[in-house]
Amino acid sequence: MHDEIRELVDDLWSVPRFVVARRGFRPNVDCIRSDDPPALHVVVELPGIEPASIKVVAADRVLVVAGERCRPQLHGRYQQMELEYGPFQRRISLNEPVDTAAATARYEQGLLTVVLPIAAKAPKRERVRISIGART
Repeated sequence: MHDEIRELVDDLWSVPRFVVARRGFRPNVDCIRSDDPPALHVVVELPGIEPASIKVVAADRVLVVAGERCRPQLHGRYQQMELEYGPFQRRISLNEPVDTAAATARYEQGLLTVVLPIAAKAPKRERVRISIGART
């Protein structure tokens, strides 16, 4: 319930009238469950972010994606300012136990895709850092 309330508050801050008051970048997330093979596919929009600066950690039915989108160093005065920059952290609640040791991640065209196979049995409670690979 605590995670659901946190996500609801996070969603409220994404409403346009609150964007000006909010500082930082909050990427959008999709989570899809596949049946063959059984897995959770988490897709995170991260345009303009260096893959090496993205941290992905899975622990106890939670996936955390963190990093920072830095503002480019341009000289001059803004006439329009809509893009969001700054540090971010998204906590995605996972509805099922996953096999974190078999998790994979790839970053392509501004989208981070993390694949977390569904665990056959409840895994040990541990944090696992997931490295991001490039598509070959």
